[in-house]
Amino acid sequence: MHDIRLIRDDPQAFDVALARRGLAPMSSRLLELDDARRAAIQAAQTAQERRNALSKEIGEAMKAKDTARAGALRAEVAALKEAAPELEAREREALAALERELAAIPNLPLADVPDGADENDNVVRSVYGAPPEQRPDRLQGVDAPKQHFELGEALGLMDFESAAKLSGARFVVLKGQLARLERALGQFMLDLHVSEHGYEEVNPPLLVRDDAMYGTAQLPKFREDQFRVIAGGLTREQFEANVRRHAGAGAADPAGQAFAEWQEGGRWLIPTAEVPLTNLVRESIIAEEELPKRYTALTHCFRAEAGAAGRDTRGMVRQHQFSKVELVSVTTPEQSLEEHERMLACAEAVLRRLDLHYRVVTLCAGDMGFAAARTYDIEVWLPGQKAYREISSVSVCNDFQARRMNARCRAKESRQNRFVHTLNGSGVAVGRALIAVMETYQNADGSVTVPEALVPYMGGLKRIG
Repeated sequence: MHDIRLIRDDPQAFDVALARRGLAPMSSRLLELDDARRAAIQAAQTAQERRNALSKEIGEAMKAKDTARAGALRAEVAALKEAAPELEAREREALAALERELAAIPNLPLADVPDGADENDNVVRSVYGAPPEQRPDRLQGVDAPKQHFELGEALGLMDFESAAKLSGARFVVLKGQLARLERALGQFMLDLHVSEHGYEEVNPPLLVRDDAMYGTAQLPKFREDQFRVIAGGLTREQFEANVRRHAGAGAADPAGQAFAEWQEGGRWLIPTAEVPLTNLVRESIIAEEELPKRYTALTHCFRAEAGAAGRDTRGMVRQHQFSKVELVSVTTPEQSLEEHERMLACAEAVLRRLDLHYRVVTLCAGDMGFAAARTYDIEVWLPGQKAYREISSVSVCNDFQARRMNARCRAKESRQNRFVHTLNGSGVAVGRALIAVMETYQNADGSVTVPEALVPYMGGLKRIG
């Protein structure tokens, strides 16, 4: 969420920053809405001040035994009182209109974010290691590296057909040693981040309320990409009965009212643990000496992939359900940029311990996520695909999410509160790490060597075959 005061102070700078995102100027529209909001507030305040003044005048008239004047003043008070609900409603509507517009505008890029329109304009920051095709200790005897799903299906441990019978497309059933390898990856990442990187492990809910999704900016803009769960079923007959009930009560939109009533008890399946972890500090004031706070969690994540039709339809790259280790930091404004570099290093450490070839890219302004002010992507090399694929995205959001959550901090020597800064990153996506390990450590006989870092988590098993 943006601060309307900053937009008012420098509307041109706001529009220039939006242009870097590929968006048209919006400051004029926002300031018009803010003017309407301020006018509505002023009208309500003026009316209240007038009522207060009239109360004094009525008292004076009563003392003077001027009943005619007192009666006229009471009539004016009654008129103001009658108009008050409309003035209050106008104020609420003006504020809601402004907040709706602000909620749909992405965060502004930091000055050092490269300009560009899409992924083709991202800038490579660093590269780790060499592709396994160029290493004598990898892909021995493998002339044409296979993709992970070819390896998994040949091993009989990756079953997309059964998953489709159970749940449809974009799901997988992992079995035996591959299921254990995925579990090992998640446990290894958690242990690394908790024991060596100082994150606090959290086991958060997987179902969250609207406010939590709004706080991290999944709502309202990305509603179609989410899964919503409603408790209990509703037959057609029950729904139609509810529509008739609302119609009988004079509702303007009976069907809409019936649907809203049904949805009231709903929750959202988290698309990432960023949502519950970041919202741990919502509606709170934290002492600055307690910052930074660092949280990590291994959770299932759920995404509708509404905009991914036809993309990555085979394999595990793009699933409706997947596991991910998330990293979240909450800092003071002064700490956030340094924390961004630290968080990137923590995510990189996972791939280094697994000895996977990867690169880090700085996303251009046009390719960043909605809430990000700057983002680093870690892209791991997949020999089977002969391509780099994102395995972690590490972002600093400044106070963009904190304003939506009303999360603030206070220095010991100050009485003033200010918004915290929030950061999030994958540490890393477990499913994609499994893909990278399988393709990088595949052998000519179709088996997969277990990376050394994971052998203790696999009960000493060194090869899956």
